[in-house]
Amino acid sequence: MVIHEVGVELMDVLRIAGIIVFVGLIFYVASLRREIRLRVAAQQEVIDTRNAAIVALAALAETHDSDTGAHLQRTQEYVKALAVELRRRGKHKGVLTDEYIELLRTTAPLHDVGKVGIPDSILRKPGKLTKEEFEVMQTHTTLGHRALHRASKTAHGESAFLRLAAEIALTHHERWDGKGYPQRLEGENIPLCGRIMALADVYDALLSKRCYKAAIPHEEVIQIIAAERGRQFDPDIVDAFLAIEADIFHISQSFIDDPEMAAAAKAAATTATEPV
Repeated sequence: MVIHEVGVELMDVLRIAGIIVFVGLIFYVASLRREIRLRVAAQQEVIDTRNAAIVALAALAETHDSDTGAHLQRTQEYVKALAVELRRRGKHKGVLTDEYIELLRTTAPLHDVGKVGIPDSILRKPGKLTKEEFEVMQTHTTLGHRALHRASKTAHGESAFLRLAAEIALTHHERWDGKGYPQRLEGENIPLCGRIMALADVYDALLSKRCYKAAIPHEEVIQIIAAERGRQFDPDIVDAFLAIEADIFHISQSFIDDPEMAAAAKAAATTATEPV
């Protein structure tokens, strides 16, 4: 009888202990979920702050040049669309992961950040640049690369981001035929990010209205870019562009220049007809 009573009491104790453990686990899981949410929110805040700083820095560079308003947003979306289409067509699958494509889109606004180091007398010159002035203008690629490369060496956790930004800044004026600058790289020796950015940048420049030229219609821009297949641009990227040109045009119409920013840029615009 005593043994039976002890057994019952032991079962009660174990049952109560089980309930306590179960309740404790519930509170622990809830606490863990809350901590994860807070960490994710904090991480997202860091990312959002970084992205805002990128846009601000890139916009500062743009104020020295004739590019206006939403150019940065448009080129961001162009490069993403081109990268996604390249992957869909089976090109560069090993490189064009979701993470890389998002990194490419995020870093795209920094492609011309080196222009902050170019004298306004050259950036805003109301006429054709001399040979010497154009040589100075070309250094915006190396200036941007140098600044971003140095930053990548001192950053913690952002090195991949800054390395890609530096690579884009350096190579987005290279040409497939080797006649670009600053290194006269040719073909696949040009990093993929630079090849994609090159087409996106030129497309937006041709399509956009400036005080010294009317906007070129989308249909004509398509013909111009198609004619540069294998010359200025990577053939695969041109093919991807032509396959989604309607989507690209839609992007161009989704981010229209702010009238005030466009007017300010117009007052300081140069007479160049393509990005430098």
